[in-house]
Amino acid sequence: MTKEDVLEKALRSYSAYYDVNRETPEAPFAAEAVFHSHSSTYFLTKSATIGEAESNEYVFFALADRLDEENFQRLDSLAWEKGLNRVTPHANHRNTDVSLIIIASSVTEEAERMVRTRSHYKNYRFSLQGFSHYHLIVLDLSREKVTCNRQGRSMRKIFSKIFTLQEKERKK
Repeated sequence: MTKEDVLEKALRSYSAYYDVNRETPEAPFAAEAVFHSHSSTYFLTKSATIGEAESNEYVFFALADRLDEENFQRLDSLAWEKGLNRVTPHANHRNTDVSLIIIASSVTEEAERMVRTRSHYKNYRFSLQGFSHYHLIVLDLSREKVTCNRQGRSMRKIFSKIFTLQEKERKK
């Protein structure tokens, strides 16, 4: 399975809930996905609002032939920076998460170590106006391995299924 095939599978699954941008993503990313959620609680009528919460997520997809430390550092800092530039904290802002998904033909061991320990976090006005977390997933196609940071563990199961499906296709 090629990087492009894996990217297409991932984008298809994201397109159910996210707005996916394949045509004009910000460089050096291959695609982007955006999710916005706004919820409100009311008391009897909509004019009597008790509370509101806004959540956002920006997902950046990157393709790499060989992911080494330098390439990882560059993609990591660009994704976090571009994600934070889109945040507009306000009283009803709960969170804006930034996710980076790197699909690589191969990953060096040093880059893999860096992925597991990478963490970014930012709060806005002591978390009164929300916070931002950073989710990171790296798919190593040569070893069929999924590596993630601590915040990315929730997404690991989803991306591990890509390799499980690939194994089933080979057995047919």
